[in-house]
Amino acid sequence: MIPFIDLQAQRLRLAGKIEAAVQEAVVGGAWVMGPQVRQFESDLAAFGQAKHALGCGNGTDALILPLIAWGIRTGDAVFCPSFTFTATAEVVPWLGASPVFVDVDPRTYNMDPAHLEAAIAAVKAEGRLTPKVVIAVDLFGQPADYPAIRAICDRHGLKLISDSAQGFGCTLNGDHPLKWADVTTTSFFPAKPLGCYGDGGAVLTDDDDLAQEMDSLRVHGKVVAKDLQAGAAAFAHDPKYLAMRIGMNSRLDTIQAAILIEKLNVFGQEIEWRNRIAARYNEKLAPHVAAVPHVIDGGVSIWAQYTVEHEDRDGLAAHLKDQGVPTAVYYPVPMHLQPAYQRFPRGEGGLPVTERLKDRVISLPMHADLDEATQDKVIAAVSSYKG
Repeated sequence: MIPFIDLQAQRLRLAGKIEAAVQEAVVGGAWVMGPQVRQFESDLAAFGQAKHALGCGNGTDALILPLIAWGIRTGDAVFCPSFTFTATAEVVPWLGASPVFVDVDPRTYNMDPAHLEAAIAAVKAEGRLTPKVVIAVDLFGQPADYPAIRAICDRHGLKLISDSAQGFGCTLNGDHPLKWADVTTTSFFPAKPLGCYGDGGAVLTDDDDLAQEMDSLRVHGKVVAKDLQAGAAAFAHDPKYLAMRIGMNSRLDTIQAAILIEKLNVFGQEIEWRNRIAARYNEKLAPHVAAVPHVIDGGVSIWAQYTVEHEDRDGLAAHLKDQGVPTAVYYPVPMHLQPAYQRFPRGEGGLPVTERLKDRVISLPMHADLDEATQDKVIAAVSSYKG
């Protein structure tokens, strides 16, 4: 069986460096928020063109931290695509707010700016919810249409989160999503292009005050410098023993940071490899599927997934399984059709593109170490399906 994502190939390629980094972290003994965390946050900020990067427990926590800091609460509306993983929307009801589901562009699969604009107008016209935040998703590794989405947010006075759990490292005209977003969030789940050996996440921002607020929130609401500047009494003990706000426990483990330092060192090169593999897939598969991936003009994807469309998706999946080629479907049930989320509003006119894609998309093996011989087997298996 061909691996869908070959994490062991990368581990063997980096063998020695990662083991040494883990050993150094273990011997150092600062196993939570140790010096490797600070180094990784600095390295990550530099890579992502950000002033601040804060590690946290996972990609879902990364999404909730700015929402808490902005005071999102009952009666607020947060706009997000339905064609995404559950984490994007699930953090919103935690705060009593309401996700509003938006359709996606039929070619990039990312949030459709025109449908977002219509959804905001509909929410305002109804008057039940107050628009506050847009969460754009860098689905499958490529950037959303941030210039258009930022312009809409500015017109309506909304905050913008780039949910880059699948897309951290993607760029648009040479810039990372944070050029337009107030916050970029990401996940280091092992299967992500920049993944650790457990779980982890991060939030990136250029906002000094917001960075301090989220730093406090991720460690039980601890006292931070801005609290002292605002008149709070000096505190001579561990900052986490003085809670200035209701926080949470979402810290990045030192061992995971040590692993991620080594992976980030080769990440730029791996993005180049992924793009070479994707380009070859596109060339070879275009005659055999309904659509190969389309990247936004000026965009560079990191290809977290390689996803095509096929008229007989399920038949193709069964055929590929028989051929020893694994596949995955992202996402067979869009958010607005999930039992837990059907009660939340969706944009004007429904979400026809999302509902069409759910029956057509199928993802093929993709990772930075996918060699041409293995890729040729995948291509041959797809092209041999005559259903």
